[in-house]
Amino acid sequence: MDTVRHDEPTLPAAPWRDQPGLKRLADALGARDGDARYVGGAVRDTLLGLDVADIDIATRHAPAEVIARLEAGGIRAVPTGIDHGTVTAVSSGTVVEVTTLRRDVSTDGRRATVAFTDDWREDAARRDFTINALYADLLTGQVYDWFGGLDDLKARRVRFIGDPYQRIAEDHLRILRFFRFHARFGETIDRDGLTACTERANDLMALSRERIAAELLKLLVAPKAVETIALMIECGIFRPVLPEITDAAALTRLAAHEAAEGVAPDAIRRLAALIAPADAEGVGARLKLSNNDRKRLQAAHDGPGNEGPRALAYRVGPAIATDRLLLVGESVAELRGWAPPRLPIGGGEIVARGIAKGPEVARILRAVESEWIARGFPDAAETGAIADQLLRSESNR
Repeated sequence: MDTVRHDEPTLPAAPWRDQPGLKRLADALGARDGDARYVGGAVRDTLLGLDVADIDIATRHAPAEVIARLEAGGIRAVPTGIDHGTVTAVSSGTVVEVTTLRRDVSTDGRRATVAFTDDWREDAARRDFTINALYADLLTGQVYDWFGGLDDLKARRVRFIGDPYQRIAEDHLRILRFFRFHARFGETIDRDGLTACTERANDLMALSRERIAAELLKLLVAPKAVETIALMIECGIFRPVLPEITDAAALTRLAAHEAAEGVAPDAIRRLAALIAPADAEGVGARLKLSNNDRKRLQAAHDGPGNEGPRALAYRVGPAIATDRLLLVGESVAELRGWAPPRLPIGGGEIVARGIAKGPEVARILRAVESEWIARGFPDAAETGAIADQLLRSESNR
């Protein structure tokens, strides 16, 4: 059924709508016959005046028909999620996810078995939040809204479609998504959604830790992350899966310092602010973070050292140095636009000065490096002078 409100808007002009290949894609998918529409984030973010990163299209056509139509139109078709109806279309370099309208056949809180449909409202009804169930005509931009998403968008309210408990039972990850979307878009918290998420927080234990990590890391860099994380702690959302997160005070201080220093929010740094140093290794392993992210998480609370920001960045790398400085409220101004240089002298130069090859060369080189760092990373000539001075000093002992 395609009944819509009479006051529904059309999508405003936006750069993404002029990307090459979209008109050809619209023609191939039968947009003039109403067989394909933009859906989800592209519609939502355009109505909010935000930049659009990903373009998604929903269509009445079955996946095989989508592929046939794309190929007939000279558009590359990649069956990236064919079992769930998703085909990636590459049209004149523009990448779009095209998904056949679906309805849920069964769900278990982690995954869904779907069947294809040609009913737009049925497809919208299986989505999580009203603001994510907005569709728009590929050609005219007319917006279709069956569940009050436009009103919620205006109120900056994240609201489940239908019964929140049922939506959460279908996919437990929606608990975290509720808070992530609130942290990104929300002004008014939906009390029914909050109550359901609080009462069903234990459902998160059924999810893979990778899915939890992916949602949490996105949430941590959202505009209202600090307030939202504090609310989640208050409601006990983390208790079943990340009991180490009990206080948002350090995160609040870090976020304020990031803003004062003009440094972009960073998810791993902010996660470090939420957990005790002793918990970093265990949390990183449990969330199955990358080796690099685990290293950062474990090193974040090691302090700023006593050699200065640039010396710290040289020794541990700019990312870890930035984490360590910001977490203790120190400035990172010296690191802005600065890259750690390479020591402009090597073992060969030490050997050329009369030191026999072996461990002694490495020892002297380390001593030269320490003095080079202390002097602010001088050029090759001055570094050579440092080496000469060091060797003369040792020969006079």
